This record gives sequence, C-alpha cells and structure tokens, in this order.
Amino acid sequence: MKKYLFVLSLLILPIIGLAQNAVTWSYKIVGDKTDSPSLQMTATISSGFHMYAVENPSGGANPLTFYFDCTGCKTVGKPKANKSYTKEFDDTFEVDQFFYSGSVTFTQKIQPTDKNWSVNAEIKGQACNEMGCVRVDGAHTFKGEAPEPKKEEVAKDDPKKEELKEEAKEEKKEERIEGAEALTQMTDSLQNAEPFMTPVPKISGGVNAHESWWENVEAEMRVFSEDPHQQGRSLLYIFIAGFIGGLIALVTPCVWPMIPMTVSFFLKQNKSKKKSISTAAVYGLSIIVIYVALGIIVTVLFGASALNELATSAGFNIAFFVLLVIFAVSFMGGFELTLPSSWTNKMDSKVDATSGYVSIFFMAFTLALVSFSCTGPIIGTLLVEAAATSNFISPAVGMFGFALALALPFSLFAMFPTLLKSVPKSGGWMNTVKVVLGFLELALALKFLSVADLAYGWRILDREVFVALWIVIFALLGIYLLGKITFPHDDKVEKVGIFRFMLAVISLSFAVYMLPGLWGAPLKSISAFTPPLSTQDFSLYEGDVTAKVDDFEEGMKLSQQLGKPVLIDFSGYGCVNCRKMEAAVWTDPDIKKSLDEDFVLVTLMVDEKKELPEPIKITEKDGTIRTLRTYGDKWSYLQRSKFGANAQPYYVILDENGKPLAPSYAYNEDIPAYKRFLNTGIENYKKSKE
Repeated sequence: MKKYLFVLSLLILPIIGLAQNAVTWSYKIVGDKTDSPSLQMTATISSGFHMYAVENPSGGANPLTFYFDCTGCKTVGKPKANKSYTKEFDDTFEVDQFFYSGSVTFTQKIQPTDKNWSVNAEIKGQACNEMGCVRVDGAHTFKGEAPEPKKEEVAKDDPKKEELKEEAKEEKKEERIEGAEALTQMTDSLQNAEPFMTPVPKISGGVNAHESWWENVEAEMRVFSEDPHQQGRSLLYIFIAGFIGGLIALVTPCVWPMIPMTVSFFLKQNKSKKKSISTAAVYGLSIIVIYVALGIIVTVLFGASALNELATSAGFNIAFFVLLVIFAVSFMGGFELTLPSSWTNKMDSKVDATSGYVSIFFMAFTLALVSFSCTGPIIGTLLVEAAATSNFISPAVGMFGFALALALPFSLFAMFPTLLKSVPKSGGWMNTVKVVLGFLELALALKFLSVADLAYGWRILDREVFVALWIVIFALLGIYLLGKITFPHDDKVEKVGIFRFMLAVISLSFAVYMLPGLWGAPLKSISAFTPPLSTQDFSLYEGDVTAKVDDFEEGMKLSQQLGKPVLIDFSGYGCVNCRKMEAAVWTDPDIKKSLDEDFVLVTLMVDEKKELPEPIKITEKDGTIRTLRTYGDKWSYLQRSKFGANAQPYYVILDENGKPLAPSYAYNEDIPAYKRFLNTGIENYKKSKE
C-alpha cells in the first residue's frame, strides 16, 4: 500500500505535494505578568509526516532552528521539547535521524527587563514523509507585561526613610527629563524625515540605505504605457506547451490503445451517429474539466507568488531532479509505475452504477487514472513551467492545453470513425516512445539539479559539465533509435524505419551541435537549460554580457559616480526565461553595446543563498514581521516592495535617485522591443538632466 501511495503522489508532488502545509504552529504565553514567563510553540504534524529535531545531526535533513528577537526581555536557555524525539537510522543519508511525529510543544523561558516586552519568533526546519520533504516555517510575535515592581518596605523608625524618598524623587525627575528629551528628538526626526512607503532595510555596517532608493514606485511605473501583450504571450506560451505535452501523451502506451477501444464503445452503445458524436464530445469535455480542475486547485491553493517561490527553491529543484530520474528509469523499463487497482475498479463500478453523462464523466476519470504512469511526468513538468511565469491562471491554462490535445482524438474519431482504419496499431513502437521520453526526462532532470547547484554554489555542474552530459545523453538516444541499444521491454529491431532513422539523425546532429559549447559557444537554442556562461572554466567566447555589480546599493552609488542610469535585472539561478533573454537578446550587438556603455547593469539573484552579514528585520505590507537572512531574501523583498512584482526576469531602468525612467520589461525575446525599452530609459534620463 505504501508503494501505491508513493506512486500516486508523483502525479501532484511536483507542485502540490511539496507545497502542502505539513506542519501547523500554535502559540501562547504561559505565566504572563509574572517574573518568569514562557513562550510555548506547538507543532501539529500532519499524519504521515515527521519533523526533524533541533538536535538532528549534520549530514542528514535540516534540523529545526528557532530565532528570537527580544525587546524589553531576554531569553533564558534554549527551547525545550515536551517529549523525546525518535531516533532512526536513515539508509539514504547513512546517519541517524532525530524527528518528531504527531504534535510537540517547545517552551522557551524569558526574563522581562521592561514593563512591556515583545518577542518576534521565527521557526525554520524540514518535515518529510514517504513522498518527499517540505520546508517548515513559522513566525509569531509574542507580547506581554512584566509584574509591577514590589515597593521596598522601610521600617517606620528607619532613619534613612526620608533619604530614600528623596533619592526616589530625584530618579523620577531625571527619568521625566530624559523621556521628554527623547520625545522631542523623535518628533523632530519625524518632521524632518522624507516619507517612504516601505521599510528600509539596513545594509552592512548598520547604516540605512538612501531612502529614495527603496521607496515604492508602483504609481510612477503605471504612468508609463506598459505592453498589454506581454501577459497574453506568456499565457499563449503555456497553452502551447500544454498542448504539445498532450500530443506527446497521446502516443504513449497508456493512452493510444484507449482511443479505438473507447470510440468503438461509443459507436456500439449508441444507435445513431449523432448520439455517438455527442457522447464522445461529453467524454472529451470531461477530460478537459478534470485536468483544468487540477490547474485551478493548484492556483487557488498556492497562487502565482507561492508557485514562483517554489519553482526557484533549491530544495524543490533537488526533489524534482530525483523524481524525473525515477520517471526516466521507469520509462526505460526499470520498473512499472501503477496505481492501486482498487482505484480503477472503483471508477469502473461508478461507471456501471450511473448512467448518462455522469457515467461518461467517470469513464474520463478512469482514463486519467489508467494513463497516470505516462502523463504524470508530463503534467508535473508543465505545472512547474507554469509556476515559473508567476501568472495567476497559468496552471489552469497549461492544463487546458494539455487536456484539449488529449481529448480531441476521442471526439474526432467519433465524428469520423473511418479514420480509425488509418491509425497505427498498438505495438512495440509505443515502448520506443516511452524510452525516448525517458532520455528526455533524464536530460531535463539535469536542469533542476543545476538550479540547486547554482543557488548553493557547489560548482559540481558547471556549464561545460552540463553540456558534456547532454552530449552523451542525446548521442546515446541517437544510437538507441538506430537499434544499437535495447532496453528490457524493447522488441528486437530487425530494420530501422525511415521515421526512426530521421529521429536518430536529428538526435546525433544535436549532440554534434553542442560540442562547441564545451569551449564557450553560446548555444542559443538551449540557453534556457544550460548554466550561465560565467560558470564555464574555459571559454573562447567574448560576446556575453555580464553585470557590473550584483548589489543594489553599490549599483546606485556607481550610477551617481558615472552619471548613467541603472538597469536592474531581477534574475534567478533557476529562471529559465532569464537564460533565454541573456543568450537570445543581450547578445545582439546593438543591445550588448548599449548595456556595456549606456547603463550600470545590476543583476540581483532572488534565489541567492549567500547569507547577509547580519539578519534584517522588515515589516511586510500586511504587517507581518519577517527576517531577511540571505541576499536572495533581500533582493526578492526589494522587487516586491518597491515595484510590486515577483516574477523573473524583470527589468527596470532607474535614475540615481531610484526613480523609474521607463516601463518595466518582462520576458519577451523581441529584440526591437527590448531596444525600444532601453532607448526610452536613455532618452528620459537625458531629459531629466536637461
């Protein structure tokens, strides 16, 4: 049963399974208004999950970590759990793992130093189940009061009684004077300060950055006319990607044999052709509804912002790399992924127990379950691609394209049943399709491992290593198509057909095309997948564009010194479209010249894992207090607080005061449009100086 549950999770794990709320936190103060209050943080761990303990040893999963920012108090000791953790040897990490299940309460003692005290608590960790792992996050602000100080009792006949009273009066007088001076200073500073809409984080050294650099400029950005077609292009891209994915799923052994069987069933069950066509149409619509519902569920539960953060998460990309490798091995015949037979039997019973359109809907649902082993990897990859666009409805649009391609043949062949005679029969060629998909999944898996490698700076998958692996994979694919390599479920290749031979030529030619990439050739056709050229140890290519600085404040200072506008490039190691823009647009001679000569180019990686010199406390627009711990956190906060955006790539042109000079520019490989974007910024900058 555990195996079946694991297999089912692969259908939705890439997006939903890893994003679910595995651990929920509740908070309370014990002993408020006493000399020794305690903070209690209770973790309720979902069934099947286990959360790793604070003491979890290195080499294993991420241990639980508590952060406390105290005002008017101080912590005493460390958080203590109300129960012992479970110790178990982990075969994967080959270490003992310490974890909790069910619920566990952690108690942190504090000591008040002022009348009113508060503690901003943050919790980070990891929880896992048999399907994968998720991050554990918690944040809460505790507020309490200290008890009134006890007055010292002085004996009536104590000769120092009057002296103590006088000293107390003097202390109170000094406190009132100091408080009045502090209030005056605070009022003056507030009157003289320039207003700004978002909190200003502290840069290294503890000095606040120039306020105008961090001011919210969404209103100014709206003044510029924005390109109304960019969102449409993004959705069109996702729809086309989904449609192509659906066409690929059609020719897999999980779906293709179902087409003639299902259409024949409709034709036999209905005496009139009109009724058969309407039945098949309802069947196709049911398929669309089922898959679009999956996209809508993803959208409603997590939204575009959460999906984008997930897509750029290093932990998520590692998990997805492992999943794609598993799918590749399965496609190549290593093992078979099957759902529990009881599920399909249950759907079949629903078909028998109902009638009319409801019965047809359950038939479509049965198809979705039966075809899981072939469609799961395609759907998971499509949802991740949709997540990267950060468009709220992208998952639903992608699923609509996928389902439309999957549903069309059933309705088409019901309308024109004679076409079934020309359809290729099921056979060994379908297993070849699965193996080819296995090779492609293996190549794609490296992309996700590359994202984590770049984010953590491991440098184990630099560009030349990545390109070398792709060369080997596609060369082996070409050799396989020629029948020189066989896998467990393959039929013996007596002769190679023309179509198969042409595919082998394409695959081998693609491998040869990538060879110059080992010496730094840009390889624009695969730039979305390869690591940046900057990771290449040996390169003969000199046409790439690199940022002058990778720090926002340093870029603004350089703009003041050089008298040039700033082009901010919000990017990410896991951003596919960022690599496309760098390879396809920035390498244009005119654009490269303009970027090098007319701008201070600043690239900010929102998934950078390098830690800040010291954590930065910020307050979000909704009042939530958070801590920025990495440079990626800081640049992500800058993008959403200053520009109200969270997608990458995202380009903005600013003057030396942090004011926008042109509309923002998102992913669009239209070179003339990007030139107009740059020229608009340059012209407006010159006008501002005049």
